[in-house]
Amino acid sequence: MNKIHPTAIIEKGAQIGDGVEIGAYTFISKKAKIKNGVKIMQGAQIHGDTEIGENTQIFYNAIIGSIPQDLKYKGEDVKLLIGKNNKIREFTFINPGTEGGGYITKIGDNNLIMGYVHIAHDCKIGNFNILANAVTLAGHVEIGNHAVIGGMTPIHQFVKIGDFAMIGGASAVSQDIPPYCLAEGNRAVVKSLNLVGLRRNFKREEIDALKRAFKEIFLSKKALSEAAKELLEKSENEKIKNLCEFIINTKRGIPFERKKNR
Repeated sequence: MNKIHPTAIIEKGAQIGDGVEIGAYTFISKKAKIKNGVKIMQGAQIHGDTEIGENTQIFYNAIIGSIPQDLKYKGEDVKLLIGKNNKIREFTFINPGTEGGGYITKIGDNNLIMGYVHIAHDCKIGNFNILANAVTLAGHVEIGNHAVIGGMTPIHQFVKIGDFAMIGGASAVSQDIPPYCLAEGNRAVVKSLNLVGLRRNFKREEIDALKRAFKEIFLSKKALSEAAKELLEKSENEKIKNLCEFIINTKRGIPFERKKNR
């Protein structure tokens, strides 16, 4: 049984699954696909060709699927795909894709997206991420899995954030942040490994291996890409390979300041 408030506006053609709750004064577009168990709370709006996966919760006054804030957008058919078990909190604003990004913005599963977050066109977000209050993603940003982005943090367009990365609150991110690393500051720079996140998810020996890899890449006198290539050639550890390949393939560079010897 669905629970739909009589003041909700649901356009003809919208696909509504089973066990869905739709609150007062909400809007659902004719192209929307709302899967089973979704909860859409009072005042939220679902625009355009937007698909929302099972058991996702969309809180009060969120605006989901409104057209991209991109001057190149000329009314093309674009899509927003949101996975299952996400929590999208109050006043969040998420745009669909554009032609330049394959026409799609995609959000995976089990993410916590807190209040006033903006996710712009063509972003790709994986699973189990936390975006704290007022995080702002420009277009084409990519975030892996299990990353944590601190509140009030803007992220520049085309930036990539790796798996299990942590960005400190009120940072400003303009370059790629490798997996397993902690970055902070304005502009944000890599400070260390994200040891708190790693301890919650990895075994001791895995963390020790990443510590050695971090020292070999970031604390040597070599260029980061050169050190990463050398480590990649001799390592069989999948997490270390992931770290090295991210650094080698970066397009925007890795923000890191070498400490001067005293």
